[in-house]
Amino acid sequence: MLKRLSITTSLKSLALVAAAAFSFGSVVAQDAYPSRAITMVVPFPPGGVADTVGRPIADAMSRALKQSVVVENRAGAGGGIGFSHVAKAKPDGYTVLMALSSVSVIPEADRILGKAPSYELNQLKPIARITADPTVLVVRSETPWKTYKDFVADMRKNPTKFNYGSSGNYGTMHVPMEQLKAAEKFSITHIPYTGAGPAVIGLLGGQVDALATGPASIVSHIKSGKVRALAHWGEGRLAALPDVPSFKELGIAAEFAQWSGIFVPAGTPDDIVAKLRDAARQAANDEKVKQIISNSGSPIQFLDASDFQRYVDTDAKKLAEVVKRIGKVQ
Repeated sequence: MLKRLSITTSLKSLALVAAAAFSFGSVVAQDAYPSRAITMVVPFPPGGVADTVGRPIADAMSRALKQSVVVENRAGAGGGIGFSHVAKAKPDGYTVLMALSSVSVIPEADRILGKAPSYELNQLKPIARITADPTVLVVRSETPWKTYKDFVADMRKNPTKFNYGSSGNYGTMHVPMEQLKAAEKFSITHIPYTGAGPAVIGLLGGQVDALATGPASIVSHIKSGKVRALAHWGEGRLAALPDVPSFKELGIAAEFAQWSGIFVPAGTPDDIVAKLRDAARQAANDEKVKQIISNSGSPIQFLDASDFQRYVDTDAKKLAEVVKRIGKVQ
């Protein structure tokens, strides 16, 4: 009887061990990242730099991760709505952000406006920088401004007559123009839109006279002859616009880089971060992606997480100073 009880107990123990092992295996299988679609938040409408860079990168990351990476446009507040959404999202790797350099500006701008920031930069963890391009000063081709010299002379002569569009207050199209205005001492009225795409439409439609925007959102219109580029905020000539001088060449102290990069909420586990870093690296090295992004005027300038973190830290300090100089705007 004792022997039979011992055998029965042993069988029950083995059954419990097997069940536990099966359960553990099921949990591991269920939790293997990624086990479902990932959302890439683009905090601007379609047509801008974050969107034109984000979509081919998301497609390539889908192949690398063997799960869909779906772009979701969450526009508003110069990118602040989308930035805040990801900063406060669950840190599980299923919500990622395709950000522009304005991600480091918005919290500082909120403080200048006397508001509690909707997020802080340290709530986001860098994964990879994808592009880093200077903004380009553009006007419609039918304007009389053939050169930057023509443009600035007219701005000084008519300080209340002209305007320029942007992706929103303190965004990557607002900051460089205000920087240029301060350096060159001219006036031009700021008209904020909800993103680069709508601002470009505003320029093409004649609602605004000028823009400072990334190459990816404007090169096609320059090549079609609808828009003229007068200068850019970089150092040397741009491959996509070899005939366009930089402000540095013109002896003007105005430099600004509109970078794009991937972030996740701070607190995302290291193993998930590692998989996303690897997927971003594969996407940036994908020949099809490189061709698509290069054709838009923004060649890949990849930085992995650690280098990107250092880059962001340096850039954020520089941009904070520019925002403080701009001061409070309504």
